Amino acid sequence: MTTFDDLLEEAGAFGRCQKRIFALLCLVSLPFAGVYVGIVFQGFTPDHWCRDPALAERRLACGWSLADSRRLAAPLVNVSGELQRSSCERYEVDWNVTALPCEAEEPHLSGRRTTACKEGWEYDYEGRQSFVTEFDLVCWHGWMADMFQATLNVGFLVGSIAIGYLADFGRKMSFLMSTLMNAVAGILVAVSPNYTSLLVFRSLSGFGVKGGWMAGYVLTEIVGVEFRRTVGVLYQMFFSVGLLILPLLAFFITDWRWLQLAITAPYVLFLSYYFIPESPRWLLSQNKKSQVVKITESIAKENRRVLSKNIQTLTDDEASSSSSSASLLDLFRTPNMRKHTFILMFNFTSAVVYQGLIMRVGIAGGNVYMDFFISGLVEFPAALLIIFTIERIGRRLPFASSNIVAGVSCLVTAFIPDVFWLKTTVACIGRLGITMAFEMVVFVNTELYPTFVNLGVSVCSTLCDVGGIASSFILYRLAVIWLELPLIIFAGGLVLLLPETKGVPLPETIDDV
Repeated sequence: MTTFDDLLEEAGAFGRCQKRIFALLCLVSLPFAGVYVGIVFQGFTPDHWCRDPALAERRLACGWSLADSRRLAAPLVNVSGELQRSSCERYEVDWNVTALPCEAEEPHLSGRRTTACKEGWEYDYEGRQSFVTEFDLVCWHGWMADMFQATLNVGFLVGSIAIGYLADFGRKMSFLMSTLMNAVAGILVAVSPNYTSLLVFRSLSGFGVKGGWMAGYVLTEIVGVEFRRTVGVLYQMFFSVGLLILPLLAFFITDWRWLQLAITAPYVLFLSYYFIPESPRWLLSQNKKSQVVKITESIAKENRRVLSKNIQTLTDDEASSSSSSASLLDLFRTPNMRKHTFILMFNFTSAVVYQGLIMRVGIAGGNVYMDFFISGLVEFPAALLIIFTIERIGRRLPFASSNIVAGVSCLVTAFIPDVFWLKTTVACIGRLGITMAFEMVVFVNTELYPTFVNLGVSVCSTLCDVGGIASSFILYRLAVIWLELPLIIFAGGLVLLLPETKGVPLPETIDDV
């Protein structure tokens, strides 16, 4: 009996045809980075203070600077152990009746009564226009800015589940449907007239982009077995390339709406991917052998290879395992299955830490564009370490070590002296560790469960999305109390209890586990 993998060996496991298609699919990861963590620039929160209309008029008349205006409006408060001008309170002074000549010395306002902001806020825009400044999502409305990221992850969660049903129409069709939704929802986010519509369209964007990215990953199945893991890591590496492009775009496109359109534009181009072949493995599972043969022959032709296998005896080598039905209970049926499931459930923290560390760049101070770019560069050695260690050392030790390194680095960064180069170095080490863990969790998960228990992979993906929902609240709300407090929350290491899967045949039944 001839399997599709047998045909691929003859047609070329990773020839010119597969490389061309893979290169096109890798481009899908580039704008995904902008959607995923664009909040760093689109939701940028500059220095702000209570707006006093009368004081604003006096500032314009006298030619005072924003700093002068802030000193007159905002009282000093203790923020993370330092005295800073308040962002959410102002002195209760009626500047319409308070005579203050333009050249007069600054009045002594300490001890005056203060009140909450009632007339909105003034911002030191620093050259950026964000949805935070447009909709005044600061102070007691700050949690509403967190919802921008949380609703995206809600869309991810629903999209990763729904993509399974969309896949019934074919892997390519589910990719194109998701891409169309990405394009439409992304444009709607850019033209959102108010905060509520912004969240609705943002969740729709998350629904489409996660499903489309996963469908694109599945379409890389046309490579041989020995190349699948490398292809998977490289596919995710292009997400890291997108992280490097994002700060460059944000530097030149300072309005959040136009930046959103720039991030969305590639999805319009991806609609032209209709010419990419359908997944042969999916076609084989649907018993459409003639189409599988046609696609494989075109691959062989472009790779300048000749097929000699008996295509009439082509069989689906995954049919027997996929025919079994699986339920949620199967994830807890045996002691080993229960242990694997509980530990991998714990690793939803990988999503919390990974997303949290990226978004922290936006609030850590310094040059946000350069800091974001440097932190993105760290992801490349992480991908290379995965490629060079998983087949030589195994999965468990790199997976556990990366989680531990990330956790320790977060704790060290929180407590070391405020020396810029030292904090940056330790933070980059932590980013490297969590990037490795975040990228490894998917394929480690697929190797721990029988082929037919695909529910295990879905549960892991769902929990990562739940972690993403929590990450923005953990980061931004705790940072209000103390900037380094979120780092203390980011830690992990139970994966040492997972079995090693290097060189072990993939389990086909629960008994194999």
